[in-house]
Amino acid sequence: MKINFEHHQTAHCENGVASNLLLNRGLKLSEPMIFGIGSGLFFVYLPFLKVNFSPGFSYRPMPGAIFSKAAKRLGIKIKRIKFSNPKDAQAALEKNLEQNIPTGLQVGVFNLTYFPEEYKFHFNAHNLVVYGKENGKFLISDPVMDFATTLSEAELEKVRYAKGALAPKGHMYFPTHIPENVNLEEAIKKGIKDTCKNMLAPVPLIGVKAMRWVARSIPKWAEKKGTKVTNHYLGQLIRMQEEIGTGGGGFRFIYGAFLQEAAVILKNDELKELSKEITAIGDLWRDFAVDIARVYKNRNSKNDIYNQLSKSMLHIADLEEDFYKKLRKAI
Repeated sequence: MKINFEHHQTAHCENGVASNLLLNRGLKLSEPMIFGIGSGLFFVYLPFLKVNFSPGFSYRPMPGAIFSKAAKRLGIKIKRIKFSNPKDAQAALEKNLEQNIPTGLQVGVFNLTYFPEEYKFHFNAHNLVVYGKENGKFLISDPVMDFATTLSEAELEKVRYAKGALAPKGHMYFPTHIPENVNLEEAIKKGIKDTCKNMLAPVPLIGVKAMRWVARSIPKWAEKKGTKVTNHYLGQLIRMQEEIGTGGGGFRFIYGAFLQEAAVILKNDELKELSKEITAIGDLWRDFAVDIARVYKNRNSKNDIYNQLSKSMLHIADLEEDFYKKLRKAI
C-alpha cells in the first residue's frame, strides 16, 4: 500500500502536516498561510501547572487547534478519531491507506527512532503523516525531516500510545471535504483578528500580559527559589520557545511570511511593513534565548543577569503589544 504523496519539509509539524494533507487533495496552501489563518501565534503562562518540574509555558495554542481553526475558516471538514485499543487504531489506519487516504497522526517524540538523540524528549503533541505500508513498515512523512522515512508496526504503536501529558491515544485525522472554492480573503481576516484578540486579551494568563507576568517573575524566582531552580525554569522557557514547535522566534518568522502573502492577497501594503516588524521581534526572541542558554550553561559573565533578562522580555512584550494593535487596525 503506497499512496502518491509528496513529502515537503516545513518549520513546524502541525502546519506541515496540514499543508501536505491539503496539497494531496489539490488545495495548495503554504505553511505560513495555514499558520496565519489558524491563528498559530500564541502565548500562555500557567504557573500552577507543572511541566518537567517547571511552570507551564507555551508559545502555541493546544495541539490540533491551528489545523482545526484553519479548516473551519476555509470550509474544510476534518475527521478526528482516538482509540482506546491499539489494534483498533492500527486497523483503522490500514483501512485508510487501502482507501488511498494519507493520514495525520499525533505522536510522542521520545521514541521516534529516526530522530537524532539530541532531539528526543517527552513531548506528545508531534504530528506526522502515514502515506503507505511496505514490507511490514509504515511509510512516514514527518514534515520537520528533510526526507521521508519508515516505522515498524511496533515502533508506530509505541509513539501513538506514548504516556504522559497530552497522550495521543492513537489520535488520527484527515480531511473529508474540501470545497471547490475557498474564500481565502475572509479566512485571512478572521485568522488575524483572532490572533490579535488572543495576544491582546485582558487576562494575565495569555498574550502579552502573560509575557509580562513571566518577565517580572524571573528576578523573583532567583530571589525565592535560588539559581538552580531559576535556571531550570529558564531552560524550560527557551525549550518551549525554540525546540518544541519552534514556538518563539521561529513562529514570528513564519507569521512574517504569512503577512507577506496576505498583503498581496488583500492588496494591503500595511501588512508588508508589519511583516518586517514581527520578523525583527523574532530576532529579539532568538537573542533572548541565546542569553538564557548562556546562563543555563554557566557561560554568562554579566552582573544582575536575571533583572536584565526580565527587562529584555518586558521590552519584547511592549513591542508585541504595539504590533498587534497596529495589525488589528490594519485589518
